[in-house]
Amino acid sequence: MAYHHGDLARALIEAGLEATRTGGPDALTIRSATRMVGVSPNAAYRHFPARSALLDAVSDAVQQRMADAMAAADPGLGPRERLRGVGLGYIAFALTEPGWFSVSFFGDGVPGGQKLAATPPFRALTSSLDLLVHTGELPADRRRSAGWACWSAVHGFAELALRGPLQTTDRDELWSHAEATVDAIIRGVCAP
Repeated sequence: MAYHHGDLARALIEAGLEATRTGGPDALTIRSATRMVGVSPNAAYRHFPARSALLDAVSDAVQQRMADAMAAADPGLGPRERLRGVGLGYIAFALTEPGWFSVSFFGDGVPGGQKLAATPPFRALTSSLDLLVHTGELPADRRRSAGWACWSAVHGFAELALRGPLQTTDRDELWSHAEATVDAIIRGVCAP
């Protein structure tokens, strides 16, 4: 991945994505990214004054990819099915891209509070919940708590599957559990 004049910041982010895909946040250094694109570390510091700035940019790119995977559900689906697709998309992304999942939620610049609510994955979730409110399937006064309940369910499941007691579970059985988790949380947040 030699760099030849152009958008060095973008090239460094791409190098960061490549490094962290399997190695997670610990695999990223300014030196390794610059080596991958063929420039000196000093060139990188013009765009990213510290490793944390590059890691934040890589995390932003990963979160956009995650949101794209979450939103891959057919827009013609009903609100509950779209929410289901968003939840299962989150889990599928975490299971297929564990290094990137770690970058997004366990790196140095982990988004918290208001910043987390502004991330593309969280916005994909809240957009699906807003549709449920719009169709009357979710009371507006429960929309905010439903967001955190749904996020906690899929994120917790992903963590149990990647680092917890579910990590040795057969893939088909694991996916069956993922579907049951998402279905249960949707029933719960939409219950009268």
